[in-house]
This record gives sequence, C-alpha cells and structure tokens, in this order.
Amino acid sequence: MKKLKVGVLGTGHLGRLHTILYNQVENTELAGIYDVNQNRAFEVAEEAGCTVFSSYKSMLDAVDAVNIVVPTTYHFDAANEALMAGKHLFIEKPITTTIEQAKSIMQRAEENGVIIQVGHIERFNQAMRALGTVEVAPKFIESHRLSTFNPRGTDVAVVLDLMIHDIDIILSLVESPVKKIDANGVAVISSEVDIANARITFENGCVANVTASRISQKQMRKMRLFERDSYISIDFVQGITERFNLVSDSNISPESSAMIMGTLAGEKTRHIQYERLSAPEGNALQMELQTFVDAILQNSTPHVTALDGSRALKIASEITDIIAKNQM
Repeated sequence: MKKLKVGVLGTGHLGRLHTILYNQVENTELAGIYDVNQNRAFEVAEEAGCTVFSSYKSMLDAVDAVNIVVPTTYHFDAANEALMAGKHLFIEKPITTTIEQAKSIMQRAEENGVIIQVGHIERFNQAMRALGTVEVAPKFIESHRLSTFNPRGTDVAVVLDLMIHDIDIILSLVESPVKKIDANGVAVISSEVDIANARITFENGCVANVTASRISQKQMRKMRLFERDSYISIDFVQGITERFNLVSDSNISPESSAMIMGTLAGEKTRHIQYERLSAPEGNALQMELQTFVDAILQNSTPHVTALDGSRALKIASEITDIIAKNQM
C-alpha cells in the first residue's frame, strides 16, 4: 500500500504531539511541518526528524493531507486553502469558529472529493471504546469536565474549549434531535466564560446536564449514563467504564465476568450486576491519526466526520449564545 504524505500545520503543544506521533502511524510519511514561528518549528522538526517548510503553500505542494493544529480562529482560512489545493484534512476541534464556516468547508470538501476528520479525541479514549462494546439508550446523562487553569485555550469560551468534547459524545449516544437548551456561565479569570453549565433536552425525552470548568482545583472528566435498569459510569481520566444493571436469573451467564452485587426482591427477583467494560489499551491520539490515514487510503468514512464536528459546534455555539444573553 502506498504511503500517505502528511504535513502538520502548527507546532504548539498539540501540534508537536501530532508531529511526533505521525512517525508511528502506519502507511504514513511525515513530509514535514510549518509554523509562522519558525524557531519553534525547527525545534519540533529536530525532535521528530522531519522537514520544516518555508511556507504553508510549499507544504501544500508536497503533501496529500494536512493536519491543522492552530488556534481555532485560523481553522477556516487554513482549511479553505488546503481544500482549494485538493488536500485531505484533519482539523482539531472545534472544526471552525462559526457554523457558516463549517458548512462552507464541508461543501468545498465534497466538491473536491476529499476527506475531513475532526479531532474529537475522546471518541478514542479507552473508556469510550469500552462503552462501544454494549448497546446504550440513555434517558439521563450527567457529565463533568473540570480542569485547573491553563492560559492555553482561553482564546475561546470553556464551552468550545472543553464542553464541546462531551457535547460531541452525547450527540453520538443520543440519536435524537435537540429540543431545548438552557445554559448559564461566568467569566472568572479570562475575558471568556470559564465555567458553564447546560441542560440539553432531546426530542426523545433524554436530558443531558453538562458542566465544564477550567478554574477547578482538581481535574475531573466523568460522564454518567442512566437508562432503564442500567447505570454506566465513564471516567475519561482513568480510561475506565463501569456498568451496573438489573438482571433476572435467566439472564445471568455462568461464563460472564460480571459480579452480582446484590438482589432486589419483588414480583420478580432481580440481581444487581456489576462489570467493568474493557477495550485494548492504546494512545488515543495515535489511534485518531491512524483512522484518519486509513479513511483516506481506504476511501471510507472517517470516525469523526465534518458533519459530526459541525453538529457539536452548533450546539456549543447555541449554548454560548444563551449564556451571553443571560449575562446582559
């Protein structure tokens, strides 16, 4: 199989990680990197053992695909230029600054027959991959994504910086249109909202209560799913997914690794069954980049499409707008 030539635009914290990991992605040749900060680019290039291009255009002339890992405000222009050159794109989340921009690059990608994958890395978290081993139909979702303050990422509100991860996951789990959104938030340290909460109600009755903060004392990235006869806890930091569900005697498999934690007496005796769902360990970012390359070489749908990214952006933008109106 031919190797895909990839270039990385942006050599900040995440751009450096992308650059280094491409050396471990199968069927890929790291053609080189470009950053307006050439000193930083040469530092990363020395670490990764790759070329530094003198301009973005010269990189586009030498690659099949581009990884865009620059601040969100530059996503649209960088993506547009790459798409006009007929290059496949990996774009870190959020896909763009506005929905109109997202629609524009989606249309241009379709016209040029190229693939866009959006960098919602939590889809590749071991905990999420473990969740994929069972069917879920949540009726209520509660998520908390809390982190300590870091100046990196404060160019956008916490909704677009952190909460959008959980919005993307929730939209992928709840296959129903959004009916209503209530939200509030506060700018505490930066000029943008640093802590926010949203209550998302779906047409099928599911409700998601989502909280994100970048001014917490400790880190937390947890999501809890509640459905009929089942409760699932997802810890993205630990990469652990646990499920508690009610089962009857006839549904207990002697071959199952699940543990019986207790019994509920009633018209029908049911047991509280616990199991830790499992998935192979692995570097989430490397897996993410590998699926991008595989989608291009196999001409298949990427794991997180531009449409997925635009849907998450749409809800995140609506939440941001609601918070802004509430602060007037």
